[in-house]
Amino acid sequence: MKTIVLNQRKERDELLSRPYLTRKSGLDIDMLLNSHLIKLITGPRRVGKSTQALLMLRDKNFAYLNFDNQPLLDAWDANLVMRMLDDVYPGYEYLLLDEVQNLDAWDLWVSELYRMGKNLVITGSNAKMLSSEMATVLTGKYLQIEMLPFSMEEFFDWNKLDLHGLKPEQQAEGRALTDDYMRNGGYPEVVASRPLVRSYLDTLFDSIMWKDVAKRHNVRNITDLNNLAIYLVSNFCNPLSANELSEELGFSSVSTVKKFMDYLHEPYLFYYLSRYNNKLKLMNKAPRKVYVVDNGFVAAKAFAVSENLGRLLENQVFIELMHRGYDTEKTLFYYRSRNDKEVDFVLRKGAHVERLVQVCYDMSSPKTEKREVDSIVECAGELKCSNLTIVTRDEERTIEKGGYTIAVVPVSKF
Repeated sequence: MKTIVLNQRKERDELLSRPYLTRKSGLDIDMLLNSHLIKLITGPRRVGKSTQALLMLRDKNFAYLNFDNQPLLDAWDANLVMRMLDDVYPGYEYLLLDEVQNLDAWDLWVSELYRMGKNLVITGSNAKMLSSEMATVLTGKYLQIEMLPFSMEEFFDWNKLDLHGLKPEQQAEGRALTDDYMRNGGYPEVVASRPLVRSYLDTLFDSIMWKDVAKRHNVRNITDLNNLAIYLVSNFCNPLSANELSEELGFSSVSTVKKFMDYLHEPYLFYYLSRYNNKLKLMNKAPRKVYVVDNGFVAAKAFAVSENLGRLLENQVFIELMHRGYDTEKTLFYYRSRNDKEVDFVLRKGAHVERLVQVCYDMSSPKTEKREVDSIVECAGELKCSNLTIVTRDEERTIEKGGYTIAVVPVSKF
């Protein structure tokens, strides 16, 4: 066990020696670290959770355990591990537990450490850590920091450009980066190696499917699970119901589809957006729209005969809203009017609708403009909201219609 802990110390020190882009999180790191609450950093695999934790603790005396390590899991003995940590990291102030959800009954052990007064920073790639495991054993004992792939602003930072302050001579490069980000996403590992996007994300997608879904849930019918995942990534931004999916893919039961869809959300691969309705029962019955955590997965895995730039832009806007802290359970929805007109995003604050956002890649055609404007205006009337935005690839203007003022903005300014 001591050898494992020593080897992980070398791993920690090597990781600390690398250069990193500081993420735009708005977090008060000192306040977080001074809190006795558990600091829980969640999000998909490979988005930089461990890096964020290491940067938070870089100048501190901290111990490190990485649970993405089979020898550690095979030789697990909680008391022995704690003794070895004291030997290898004498007098440590903080304990970083990386990908802790891989340890059986991890929540009970973490709760025990919390009672012992350990100042804990935890990373995990599973939404279920919050929905059930953290919620039951560790209620009121943790603060959550959710991480996603690079935002567009962070992608520009990596490329040493200021998204919001481009000089005239940088405009062409800015447009190229905007298109690159929309097509290939923001996974940190590939922002500097764009030719690797498809092969890297293809492998990562399969790894998440196997490690975080099939293995964790003992899924026997891997083929059905994989077929569902490929169907979802190929039909991103479309409203889908479990009944339709069951019929389309030949599943034996609708309940299996629902179960598999939940499994695929847990590792943050897919998000499901509900149709807004004041009546919860009707909201739960309506089809949900499917979004992918990163546009790069579409490039790597989707079965498509042509590139759908409109849906890629819509998915990008959805992920940007997630970066801003909107939540598919309480504050973010789509809406369809009584006449079947649709607005892509309904943003709620408290009990009222604060903003409607429509996404249209290219609105230069009068017919397209009429369709998008009529839809958002009709939905605005039903939802009693006057803060209206249409996000496009590069258009910027204002449209007046039916007593409403609509801001048309390029995605770079959104």
